[in-house]
Order: sequence, then structure tokens, then C-alpha cells
Amino acid sequence: MTPGVAALGIDVRPYLERHAHEDWAALDGHDRRANEQAIKQGLRILSAYDVPLANGETERFWVITEADRSSTCLLLPSEY
Repeated sequence: MTPGVAALGIDVRPYLERHAHEDWAALDGHDRRANEQAIKQGLRILSAYDVPLANGETERFWVITEADRSSTCLLLPSEY
């Protein structure tokens, strides 16, 4: 996890579970179809989750699993 996601102070385990179970949350149809192909072809998989902040706003973070499935990273879009 990147420093930006760590600074959110959230429990990331539920989001990793969702990602692992193909609940990619805030993705559009194009990205969902890309993930479906990625699973079949062994490519990178992306999820996007919006988490509530104390001030009533939300922050989006991404979960990305690499094509070879060797690692999964959680990062803010601004850290990409």
C-alpha cells in the first residue's frame, strides 16, 4: 500500500476481499469488460473504491493486481 492509502487510516482488508471476488466497485463498463478479459488472458486487474472521509467527502483509491499475480498494490490515483 502506498503512503496515500495508508494515510486514509482505513482497514483495507474488506476492499482486498472485494477485489479478489471480482467486485470492482466504481468501474465503468469499459473497465469491467477489460477486467473480465484480463482474468481470461492473465493481464493486470483494476478495482476502484470510494471511501468516506470525516469531512463528508470521499477519496478514491485503486487496487491493482499485476498480470503475473505476483503483487497487488493499493494506491491513490494521484500516486500513479
